[in-house]
Amino acid sequence: MADTLILEIADFVHMVHTGIYSEETGKPQPLRFTIQVEMKPAPHYDADTPLEASKNYMDLKFAASEALPEGVHFKLIEAVADHVCETLFLQDDRVLAVTVKIVKLALSVEQEQIGITLRRERR
Repeated sequence: MADTLILEIADFVHMVHTGIYSEETGKPQPLRFTIQVEMKPAPHYDADTPLEASKNYMDLKFAASEALPEGVHFKLIEAVADHVCETLFLQDDRVLAVTVKIVKLALSVEQEQIGITLRRERR
């Protein structure tokens, strides 16, 4: 079995124009992102391993916020997740797979989690 490195950002909230909520209100809605990036790890990490031996966690946050085009209404949250995946694949050739879980906070009534999980592998 091959070694795997998974970097993750969990429960990051960002306002995005998406779905019926944004269509009806004209306002963005809060989405909670959990993003996992699967990478091939280095053979070994020690105390002196340089930072560039891994991916910057802030790249995951960027993909779910600043990398989303301003003023674009994503009709489906699947399109938001797809954009996040594409951004992370373009940023780094070491990324093997991306999993994006998005929860639509504006639709929660009893703290249930309504949303999607999309996993894409590098082609």
